[in-house]
Amino acid sequence: MTKSLIAAALSTLALGVVFAAPATAADVSACLITKTDTNPFFVKMKEGATAKAKELGITLKSYAGKVDGDHDSQVAAIESCIADGAKGILITASDTKAIVDQVKKAKEAGLLVIALDTPLDPADAADATFATDNLLAGKLIGQWAAATLGDKAKDAKIGFLDLTPSQPTVDVLRDQGFMIGFGIDPKDPNKIGDEDDPRIVGHDVTNGNEEGGRKAMENLLQKDPDINVIHTINEPAAVGAYQALKAVGKEGDVLIVSVDGGCPGVKSVAEGQIGATSQQYPLLMASLGIEAIAKYAKDGTKPQPTPGKSFFDTGVSLVTDKPAPGVESIDTKVGTDKCWG
Repeated sequence: MTKSLIAAALSTLALGVVFAAPATAADVSACLITKTDTNPFFVKMKEGATAKAKELGITLKSYAGKVDGDHDSQVAAIESCIADGAKGILITASDTKAIVDQVKKAKEAGLLVIALDTPLDPADAADATFATDNLLAGKLIGQWAAATLGDKAKDAKIGFLDLTPSQPTVDVLRDQGFMIGFGIDPKDPNKIGDEDDPRIVGHDVTNGNEEGGRKAMENLLQKDPDINVIHTINEPAAVGAYQALKAVGKEGDVLIVSVDGGCPGVKSVAEGQIGATSQQYPLLMASLGIEAIAKYAKDGTKPQPTPGKSFFDTGVSLVTDKPAPGVESIDTKVGTDKCWG
């Protein structure tokens, strides 16, 4: 592949921003479709995909929904990628079930479709999934919370700040993983909200952002002002929850755990706003995804899952400055060094 630079195009689309990397002799192009372009997680994912596309000489077009849960924008993005003759799509789906028909169309048109971070439902609707083991990520923070509380865990009052009402797979996996780690029977592990453990105060949705986290936390406090454990889908939601707790003087009474491990999130752990977070590696997911599209364009080879798993596991580490017995973790200094590589 030639690495000579051709004219770079930068134009604003309704769905996102187009970044053109150097074209190859084969004129290979790829698409990155994320849930939003504001969440730091997806910003880092886009950074990884853009850098790798430039390195390999692949033209990359990036799209994003207006908010987390914006399914229609992702449908339109897939249609654009097919029409443009892209060789592959990397996608973090907002609605993991509803997007399957559009993914099927892309595959029928000859595109390689790789789910990043969020498995489709069913997972094999995509050609491959590059992701954190989200069930394990949830288990780690659940185990840490239970070990931190010790004997008090049996009387905990727990709230769940989830993602969206559609319950995308990443939402379900982290939520149910936390329950398993904490010692709660999740009932149907593929569904949020059917549990009957008396320790559960309730669930609310956040759209994965601070404002959503703040409102959801306020709602749960109205249900039970003595809530003392909060599981959050991601760190922006966790920060919003902390702000709501601080506004009523309860920030020191509630243990908040989360998933993402981004640099801002690790800082929140260091500052004591979040007790522990499971760190994932979105830049790696996206860069590996671009490499996979390049290989597919070259010889038709599709990526294979990690042995023993149904997806390619890009790793997870628990980050906390308050290690708990029996739960492997790294501190915030190491977490800062590793954040979102």
